[in-house]
Amino acid sequence: MIIVHDIFVCKPGNASKLAKLFKEWASVAPKKNVHVMSDMTGQFHRVVVASNFESLAVYEEDSKTMGQTPEEKVVMEKFKDMNEMYVSGSREIYKVW
Repeated sequence: MIIVHDIFVCKPGNASKLAKLFKEWASVAPKKNVHVMSDMTGQFHRVVVASNFESLAVYEEDSKTMGQTPEEKVVMEKFKDMNEMYVSGSREIYKVW
């Protein structure tokens, strides 16, 4: 199994907005076992979206079809202004032993 962390450092006042968007997206993509987290310590204004996948191959395949279901398309439309909400971001991929 692998765990993927998509990390966003938001502009002040936008972390909760972005977290709510990702939480809504997670509700229409339950197979990804997504957790939306915000910072309590460390760097301020962070949102981390953690997803679990069986393998890196499954993650790559899932990335190709993300946002394709009718439900996901509706939610993805709400993400159109997402780039205005954050300053930077990164992705971390962990193998679970």
